[in-house]
Amino acid sequence: MKTIHRKRITTMKTLILNIVVILFALGYTSSLAQDTPCNCCTKEHEAFDFWIGSWEVTTPDGNPAGTNKITKVEGNCIIRENWISAKSGYTGSSTNFYNSESKQWEQLWIDNAGAHLKLKGNRKGNQMILISDSFKIENGGERYNRITWTKNEDGTVRQLWEVMENENVASIAFDGLYKKVE
Repeated sequence: MKTIHRKRITTMKTLILNIVVILFALGYTSSLAQDTPCNCCTKEHEAFDFWIGSWEVTTPDGNPAGTNKITKVEGNCIIRENWISAKSGYTGSSTNFYNSESKQWEQLWIDNAGAHLKLKGNRKGNQMILISDSFKIENGGERYNRITWTKNEDGTVRQLWEVMENENVASIAFDGLYKKVE
């Protein structure tokens, strides 16, 4: 009885292996992978691709600000940022994606100090402009964050983080020039 059972298992294994080999030879396995739709391969999903790469970032006076590695992950649906500041001990990351329902880009930034920032917006020309919701300040007024990434003709990217009040710049939180590291 055990011999018959072993022969059946061996026969089944052989049959399955033969089916896999035949499917592979006929090209069915590669076509199965190609049939998976690319849900994030639209022009809108590529609007922030100019930021992808490994970067050295400097301040306007040329001093090191840090390094940033920007990659596309999850089937090209997410742009992930990994920031390491030139100031020892400060890091952060962001998840960026095009929201097909709201027709805009969204970013969630979280750093190792526990701070977070949520932004939304779109690309206009050679700039990605993302804005936070407004927040109250001590004098009762309101402000919001506006971060603009500008794709420069020389391949660099400028990131300018402005804190806005009544459509005017109240302060500059960050101004960095990204240069690709190859």
